[in-house]
Amino acid sequence: MKILITGITGFVGSHLAEYILNLNEEHEFFGLCRWRSPRDNLANIYNKITLLDADLCDLSALIRHFKAIKPDIIFHLAAQSYVLTSFNSPIQTLWSNVIGTTNLLEAVRITEINPVIHICSSSEVYGQVSETDVPIKETCPFKPASPYAVSKVGEDMVAFQYWVSYKIRTIRTRMFTHTGPRRGDVFAMSFFAKQVAAGELGLSEPVVRVGNLNSVRTFCDVRDAVKAYWILVNKCKPGEVYNIGGNRTLTIGRALEILLSFSQKKFEIRVDPQLLRPSDVTLQIPCIDKFRDETGWEPEIPLEKTLLDILDYWKEELSRCPWKALTVTK
Repeated sequence: MKILITGITGFVGSHLAEYILNLNEEHEFFGLCRWRSPRDNLANIYNKITLLDADLCDLSALIRHFKAIKPDIIFHLAAQSYVLTSFNSPIQTLWSNVIGTTNLLEAVRITEINPVIHICSSSEVYGQVSETDVPIKETCPFKPASPYAVSKVGEDMVAFQYWVSYKIRTIRTRMFTHTGPRRGDVFAMSFFAKQVAAGELGLSEPVVRVGNLNSVRTFCDVRDAVKAYWILVNKCKPGEVYNIGGNRTLTIGRALEILLSFSQKKFEIRVDPQLLRPSDVTLQIPCIDKFRDETGWEPEIPLEKTLLDILDYWKEELSRCPWKALTVTK
């Protein structure tokens, strides 16, 4: 079977590739990435995959690659995925996520291949929900609260339209908060862990800069998430959409307390106005019954292990490359 992952050099893409390769099944593995994308996350599997240079905004490149390899499964994970960045770069966010996804689906249509395509949407499409909408089901109305969320609504609906119009076998997921080792430091828990690691190593003052700590999230480990994605393409029906998320719900502030409990140092918590979003989503609790009932998947990795692994990752990374501590800017 030929498997293609867009965004393979990223956080989720690299974990997904590792998970599938560790199954020791007979698959040909391809990853779509831009020529300038760092390859650090692929260090453990670099010799087991074939990387294809292409930008999702270049339709001709996608057509050329799809004609050559004819993938059986496509995991579409590539995106401009930073919510805060989307407020500063709304056009680029919309272009990358909506037009990029449309190009991918057009390339599939034009080349007349017939893969199963996982389209990674986001829980951000639901926006700020009321307490009566919690836990959030797939039928909850869209109320996007950021340019990123708007782009994911567009990506989600384009994927559905290509199923309805062309029977291109898209399956959409709306993943809720997920984290783990190798998460970019523009995301809250990884950003916090990087600051704690830098403080412990004496590379910065013992201060953790934070935004809104009162937001409620349900956390999932990325290693549980990618297992769900593999089950999805093997068990779920095209045209469907599924919420996927963890089973541990708490505020960002409480998650930070757990993270700090792994450190011997005392840290000052300092609210930074630059880390507060113009509009925020403060209540995200998923209903994952649909996906769980159809597949039997359950999140297994406890939050404490996830947070400790993120902290250990940053300690190792900053010990190896201490200059990275200077980029704790989010």
